[in-house]
Amino acid sequence: MQKITPFLWFDGRAEEAAKFYTSIFRKSKVLNVARYGKAAEQASGRPQGSVMTVEFQLAGQNFVALNGGRQFKFTEAVSFVVNCKTQREVDYYWKKLSAGGKEVQCGWLKDRYGVSWQIVPTILGELLGGKDAAKGERVMQALLKMVKLDIQKLKQAYGSTDRASGKRRRL
Repeated sequence: MQKITPFLWFDGRAEEAAKFYTSIFRKSKVLNVARYGKAAEQASGRPQGSVMTVEFQLAGQNFVALNGGRQFKFTEAVSFVVNCKTQREVDYYWKKLSAGGKEVQCGWLKDRYGVSWQIVPTILGELLGGKDAAKGERVMQALLKMVKLDIQKLKQAYGSTDRASGKRRRL
């Protein structure tokens, strides 16, 4: 069992959300569905026999989804990062997770359940970091203009002409 498990609070759509997420990520599955019993019904006001929690796994990471009610909502204060090696991966996860949701900015989106995701190329850290601050700054300027991240455009920003020397730099 993993030490820390993300626990997501839904308003009646926990099982639907778990099935949606497991349909997107490889090595994913619903592990267990627990239902409200008589005692839990009285404590929560949720109908006996309805779905209480859904344990599921996304790419080997365990999660729990709870049908807890309307009192809590998802915010951008917590998000899940999907690390992508290729533009094809970025495009796939962006399309699937944003369907019925909202595209935001800088690789962020909100899915149809209100959960925030960041679809990020793994090369981004390398492009933003490093000893040459000007390269990182160019990448950040390009990133801030994007909604879905474009690896080629980020690499182009990194390799832009050095104004002082006039030379083209490549990653």
